[in-house]
Amino acid sequence: MNAIHLPDVAAQTATLNLPLDWVGMCDIAQSLTLEGQRISARADAGVSLDDAGARGIHMSRLYLALAELEQEELSADLLRQVLARFLDSHRDLSSSASLRLRGELLLKRSALVSPLAGWKAYPWEIHARQDPWGFHVELQLEVAYSSTCPCSAALARQLIQQRFAEEFADRPLERHQVLAWLGSTRGIVATPHSQRSSARLWVRLGGCTQIPVRHLVDMTEQALGTAVQTAVKRADEQAFALANGQNLMFCEDAARRVGGALRGEEWLEGFKLRVVHAESLHAHDAVAEYAWRYPL
Repeated sequence: MNAIHLPDVAAQTATLNLPLDWVGMCDIAQSLTLEGQRISARADAGVSLDDAGARGIHMSRLYLALAELEQEELSADLLRQVLARFLDSHRDLSSSASLRLRGELLLKRSALVSPLAGWKAYPWEIHARQDPWGFHVELQLEVAYSSTCPCSAALARQLIQQRFAEEFADRPLERHQVLAWLGSTRGIVATPHSQRSSARLWVRLGGCTQIPVRHLVDMTEQALGTAVQTAVKRADEQAFALANGQNLMFCEDAARRVGGALRGEEWLEGFKLRVVHAESLHAHDAVAEYAWRYPL
């Protein structure tokens, strides 16, 4: 039986000669390994269509090249290898190729005091590009934390002072009475407001061959000091309240802390960050941004 010749419509001449910046596929289901974990991810893969006369690209070739992501731990070298396959399979058609991957990394986090632990998800995204100017990799990462407002804390302390002065005016102070008062609802008459907050990083990896998601998560949480928790007992909740009370910060403080920590990472080409404090006082968010060697 003779082989049937199948038409290649993509090889036909375009009816309108116009090169395209990017052609490809989005939201492809993809399995890969990151930080030793098998992860279900999503991929956007594409190339430029520089040949203005070509009707289209060969999308199946891009899809098949993604299989290499399943073979080994995700790294800058692996991303470069996949992009090289994109371009080799589109020789004379394309001069640039890109791959965007996104997913979540699960990290087990210990409680502050008790022996409990739980899983926390960290959304990440990687954008790799090969073009005539070179190879580029950017990692995006989101880290959640808690922030307590310094202004609110000062106002709460003032109210507690005022209530103390009213309760114990012209009275001799007995230690046990003061302790009992401090432990009552009349003593702690006001509390500062805190909110769940997030830090989003855009990091250019430079000469780093690995994809350092765990390292950046640990560094960011250490810089901020009050990462959100997973499994907790009352002792852990109390320790968390203490940590927040000793770690007051505006969004400006948070941005400077994370920015200072990132600038200490010599393997970075540059970065941008954005911190968001989802205000519990206001109906809007407090936001701060900082960039270093990164065009806005």
